[in-house]
Amino acid sequence: MSRLIVASRFPNPDAAYEALVESRRGLSEKDAAALDARLVLILANHIGDPEVLREAIALAQQTLAPKD
Repeated sequence: MSRLIVASRFPNPDAAYEALVESRRGLSEKDAAALDARLVLILANHIGDPEVLREAIALAQQTLAPKD
């Protein structure tokens, strides 16, 4: 079983971040959300390990504000 890698694996993390930001530029909020959803599904398929995916989901959920 794999473990989630959280350390950056990009030789240039700023360029990776810029590519993500640029992919949304000029899109409506709805289209940007749709792009994000498709990107998540594509990358989840690339991961291909349900345990790693669950770990990534849990990590992402930690940054959300609690609902009142």
